[in-house]
Amino acid sequence: QVQLAESGGASVQTGGSLRLSCAASGSSRFSINVMGWFRQAPGKQRTLVASLTNGGHTTYADSVQGRFAISRDNAKGTVELQMNSLKPDDTAVYYCHASIPAPRGHVDWSYWGQGTQVNVSS
Repeated sequence: QVQLAESGGASVQTGGSLRLSCAASGSSRFSINVMGWFRQAPGKQRTLVASLTNGGHTTYADSVQGRFAISRDNAKGTVELQMNSLKPDDTAVYYCHASIPAPRGHVDWSYWGQGTQVNVSS
């Protein structure tokens, strides 16, 4: 099992910066392959913001490319999201996510944090 604990959400003004952190714990945390961040705004679906594999492959949503940066410390089991040049459209609950590869033919195990609120005012 894996537990994820996020921190760093806050209220900022347009153009400001925030750094979100997520720490993984539990007996299976060293089996995690992908860690990342999703976000969900009111009335909208949860969508990928950024992810990072054990091998260093990163994926970013088009809307945050060039403004957000994801980093990870595999030894500590942490993933961080540096968010710069924040916009009101970035307002959402941000969720940390981790996945563990499953045997062939099975769905990977997926774990979520409780979410942290980011508010960006104009």
